[in-house]
Amino acid sequence: MSDAIRINKYLSEAGVCSRREADRQIEAERITINGRVAQMGDKVYPGDVVMYGKKVVSKEEEMILIAVNKPAGIVCTSEKREKNNIVDFVNYPKRIYPVGRLDKNSHGLILMTNQGELVNKMMRSANFHEKEYIVKVNRELTEEFIRGMAKGVYLKDLDVSTRPCQVEKVGKRTFRIILTQGMNRQIRRMCEVFHFRVLDLKRVRIMNIRLGDLREGAYRNVTPEEWEELKYQLKDSSSETVVPNWF
Repeated sequence: MSDAIRINKYLSEAGVCSRREADRQIEAERITINGRVAQMGDKVYPGDVVMYGKKVVSKEEEMILIAVNKPAGIVCTSEKREKNNIVDFVNYPKRIYPVGRLDKNSHGLILMTNQGELVNKMMRSANFHEKEYIVKVNRELTEEFIRGMAKGVYLKDLDVSTRPCQVEKVGKRTFRIILTQGMNRQIRRMCEVFHFRVLDLKRVRIMNIRLGDLREGAYRNVTPEEWEELKYQLKDSSSETVVPNWF
């Protein structure tokens, strides 16, 4: 049947969680299809009843995308066992989850949505979408540091080199960096290679969506103009399931 859809994609498009998180919930046996515990790779057909715990899951028709100014200390997860999870912090009236990650000690722009395909298209590293950060470090910047960060850095503990990126000095100890990939604590790790320690890390832009003057802890709807531009930038992007960002 052409209308069949994989269970992880169904949960993602229903706004329950990302595909990767859906896989975890399936492995934990929290998902059922017609009363049967779902297995990885199961498909959902029209008329099937999908449940997440004790709640029936139905596909969400309304497209929700909000920009949040995340404070430090809030964790970008929908996991309810994390007391400082961003879903409870934002307390949005409908079911949404974060697009990628911004680590607990960092602050600034995080997007939240109910659209799983949007998450995958935006955060997949192979799509080369930009994310911009303002970073303050513990000592005065050097030209060697700026050049070294920009050309790419070998991260020994991950055994990988970062992509070349844009780096600009904006103060004695502050720089702007634009990345097109997302590794675990990437900026912090890059700085450590040059013996610099990050004191403050703020994300100010994801693709065409900017943090602007949004108050810390507040959120706003993405504007129609931002959404149209975002769709244009995403039109050729792959939506293969991705490992979330961990900034």
